[in-house]
Amino acid sequence: MTHISPITGSPVPVIDTLSYLALGDSYTIGQSVDEHDAFPYQLAGQLPGHKITGPTIIARTGWTTQQLISAIDGSDSKDKTYDIVTLLIGVNDQYGGGSQADYRVKFVQVLNTAIKLAKGNTNHVFVLSIPDYGVTPFAHGDDARIGKEIDQFNDINRQESANASVNYIDITPISKLAANNSSLIANDGLHPSATMYQMWVEKLKPVVLSALEKK
Repeated sequence: MTHISPITGSPVPVIDTLSYLALGDSYTIGQSVDEHDAFPYQLAGQLPGHKITGPTIIARTGWTTQQLISAIDGSDSKDKTYDIVTLLIGVNDQYGGGSQADYRVKFVQVLNTAIKLAKGNTNHVFVLSIPDYGVTPFAHGDDARIGKEIDQFNDINRQESANASVNYIDITPISKLAANNSSLIANDGLHPSATMYQMWVEKLKPVVLSALEKK
């Protein structure tokens, strides 16, 4: 059985099963949508030629970067390794008024952990930018301030991702589309809908497939 690679256009044989670890917060668990509509589950089911186990998810609504670090340290996953690791964290640092300097330190720490969990293979670590929730009804029109701060936090995770030579996927522009398209927002008026998560996956998927083909 073969699949056609969207990267090269050539047949891709089904390979050994791969493991996937998703690290984050409410955006990773898919708050307010069905579990299998969360982006890690959608991604796991849309990688031609690759059978993905899990995904294993370490994420919870409201988690800051420090809380994610603590959760990883207290999990069974800390002593395991994975073929794919995604990381999306920081919105609650911004929302809670945390300092950007502290976020940088903690982000570097959790990113280094993600690399370790990916068998030290930076090419198999995928950082997603923080969505801009300022455009959602939850923000009550405070979009200018929120958007500016989210951009500042994303500058940090983008810079540190480049420093670590991991993959960086900027999904923030997609999140901003919700300003004029309510179908991209879940019923809670804050989190992405399944449709928006699929849009994230469409941007993430070719990056992951390209990385897997390079080994």
